Amino acid sequence: MRPILISILFILCAVSSAPAQNGSCGNMSLAQGSGLNGFVSFPSDNAWNRNIATAPVDPNSDAIINFIGASTTLHPDFGAGEYQGSTIGIPYVVVGGQRFVKIGFNAYGDESDPGPMPVPKTAPIEGYPNPGSGDRHVLVLDRDNCWLYEMFGAHVLKNGNWTAASAAVWDLLNNEQRPYTWTSADAAGLPVFPGLARYDEVAAGAIQHALRFTLKLSRAAFTPPASHWAANSSNGLAAPMGMRLRLKASYDISGFPQQSKVILTALQRYGMIMADNGSSMFVSGMPDDRWNNDDLNALKRVPASAFEVVLMDPVYTQANVPQGPNPMIASFTANPQTVAKGMPVILSWSATNAGYFVVSPQVGAIRGTSVTLVPAKTTTYKLSVTNQYGRSTATVKVTVQ
Repeated sequence: MRPILISILFILCAVSSAPAQNGSCGNMSLAQGSGLNGFVSFPSDNAWNRNIATAPVDPNSDAIINFIGASTTLHPDFGAGEYQGSTIGIPYVVVGGQRFVKIGFNAYGDESDPGPMPVPKTAPIEGYPNPGSGDRHVLVLDRDNCWLYEMFGAHVLKNGNWTAASAAVWDLLNNEQRPYTWTSADAAGLPVFPGLARYDEVAAGAIQHALRFTLKLSRAAFTPPASHWAANSSNGLAAPMGMRLRLKASYDISGFPQQSKVILTALQRYGMIMADNGSSMFVSGMPDDRWNNDDLNALKRVPASAFEVVLMDPVYTQANVPQGPNPMIASFTANPQTVAKGMPVILSWSATNAGYFVVSPQVGAIRGTSVTLVPAKTTTYKLSVTNQYGRSTATVKVTVQ
């Protein structure tokens, strides 16, 4: 069990550093697929939450849509029930007071955020109850500390720890930027959760954020808010990761059933962001037995020709990826550095050009510049500081006598 001192400090940090935002993390209900009860992930000016209804159209929009296939139709990659023994969509769970566990990596560990992470042993894996060999995403929202934890290729171990191909933590209260050219739990280097169509918001009558979608082909480029490419095409009309499509305002959605109409309205106001390679025009959402699949299937009437590409500026390729300084850690100290068993230690740090902090093997993602903990044994603590250009680390050893 994690020391109470850590939990208290986490709460204080979250309260003191949170910018103005709709709702509160504390309002989220605890459960798989639960409602956020007014909380909006990330600030209102975040790319996912920005209304782009009047944003200019990219000059290559028509050519890109034709490359995708003008007659290719929208497809809801979520719904009620199961398909071939697996639920349909990407699940998530909201936790509180959750034990933090170790995360091991078997593919993209150098571009992943280290643990620990508050992932329950029973956290739903994409495709449950038979996730098979698919993407196996696991998404966890920590209500206590207001962080989002996401894993790709996730597998739970018997002891409750997890392994994953990659993982990322996201500060739900700030506009976090992954390092340029780094992946996340999604190919585009983006968070998955904010791009999901959720039943609770559709039932309430409005989705107020962009949605996530996939295309069969992409090129070696990305455009904000993406940070990574996963190219499988050299064609210049193939999409860069992060490309946003918007349903044309002229497209008549008045005859669509209610759930589809809410989704289509969001696509006219916020659009959908290309986040991974996959089936073309497949839009993401959560699995929920309250979805009306017949209603959602009406989305399949909407062709790609009803969409336009929102202006992509800038577009980054290998030739112009932004360069800049990694965070600089001025100090990382423990006070005291030698303690009797059961006594607290204060870890403190100072860093410039910092985006976010992770302390391992205890604590995890944290705001602020210090944390109090009680080490159970002699431990070397590692501070990882990340910004949009990379990561810096420092260590300090605490001896327990």
